[in-house]
Amino acid sequence: MNKLITLIDQTSDRLGRGVSWLTLFMVLVMGLIVILRYAFQIGSIALQESMLYMNAMLFTFGAAFTLKEQRHVRVDVVYSRLPPRGRALTDLLGTTVFLSLSTGFIVWSSWDYVALAWRIQEGSAESSGLPFVYFLKTALLILPALLFMQGVAEAMKAYSVLRDSAETQSKLTDHD
Repeated sequence: MNKLITLIDQTSDRLGRGVSWLTLFMVLVMGLIVILRYAFQIGSIALQESMLYMNAMLFTFGAAFTLKEQRHVRVDVVYSRLPPRGRALTDLLGTTVFLSLSTGFIVWSSWDYVALAWRIQEGSAESSGLPFVYFLKTALLILPALLFMQGVAEAMKAYSVLRDSAETQSKLTDHD
């Protein structure tokens, strides 16, 4: 179980850290777009659309990393006050119920949309735009897959905490 957790965590970590470089690249491309437009009166639909693609990839591949790092949105008023066992139970329930249902719904509701984009090799509506809209739409399936994968690791971590605390509790009770 620990090997699988480590493998999933390392995958999310590498993807998240790797894709984080897109933020720097996005700043540079945005600067180039501004310079080209205002200094040289040159507009580029493809460059502007590339910002959308980079942002989508940053979000898609960074979401699992964010979950792994416990940086996602959480109502911390109650959670932070819970003991480790309570936090683990909350994480296990949240992952198995809410995350799995959410990712399943995203896949279910996006599948036909992405399949059609691939079937017609959808490109930009603009003639000078990027011809890879179907790749961009594929992010709608990659995101829930990566989140579900990291959710499995988080559920396994929570289960380990619950199991270890139950074993410790059992040992303490046996000693009495």
